[in-house]
Amino acid sequence: MPQPLMPKATAVWLIDNTTLTFEQIADFCGMHSLEVQGIADGEVAIGIVGADPVDSGALTREEIKRCEGDPNARLEMAKVELPLPVARAKGPRYTPISKRQDRPDAIAWLIAHHEELSDAQISRLVGTTKPTINAIRERTHWNMQNLKPQSPVKLGLCTQAELVHETGRAQRAAERRAKRAAAEKRKAEQAAAEQGTAPASEAPAGETPTEPAPAESTPETAPESTPETGPESAPEATPAETAIPSNPWQTPMGGEETPPPETPEDEAERTGEKS
Repeated sequence: MPQPLMPKATAVWLIDNTTLTFEQIADFCGMHSLEVQGIADGEVAIGIVGADPVDSGALTREEIKRCEGDPNARLEMAKVELPLPVARAKGPRYTPISKRQDRPDAIAWLIAHHEELSDAQISRLVGTTKPTINAIRERTHWNMQNLKPQSPVKLGLCTQAELVHETGRAQRAAERRAKRAAAEKRKAEQAAAEQGTAPASEAPAGETPTEPAPAESTPETAPESTPETGPESAPEATPAETAIPSNPWQTPMGGEETPPPETPEDEAERTGEKS
């Protein structure tokens, strides 16, 4: 059951201005009947000024009169006709001024115990900025020597449910990244296997893979001739080409005869005849 904005002040006003029973006032204000009796006796809530629930819209005059006529009846909150404030869905978390000095300690604890959390998730949990997170992670924060890592739940900066929700999201994101990397590696290995080349091995840092030197070609040498075989001979002639006529001055049939060459004796006889 909803309660009024200021329970004790409302109880003080109802005790002073109505004839409602202690049980009715205690049930409406969310208090114990003995505490309401202590307020009536002046032992509890000393110095508290009463708040009129009719002016605040929590009760109506008709509701008070109904319950005054019936001691067993219970007061019911009036329906608020004013528009309710719209909750802001996005934006930085508001941190009370008294707890803002505890944010660096909470950031240090989250970085140490939940490395999977991103900067955006830490900002949502604690209500801080990314430069502050980076400064604490890199140990360049101006008050790094005095930081004492403490749980943000213990410091009251967030709830345990919010912390569990963010850590669960970070773990699922890490698993998705690992699966994606494994799938890409498997795909690359399959492509290398289809091409018939194994994936190149990684070379050490600062060294480049060297290619094997090409084999030196030796000049071809001509086959040497031996006395037995001799140099390579020309193709053998056919019997028709090697046949020699019996008369060396005889010409083939159908041709003119050529005189035989002169000998020295023939030339001497011819010169003697002329002389």
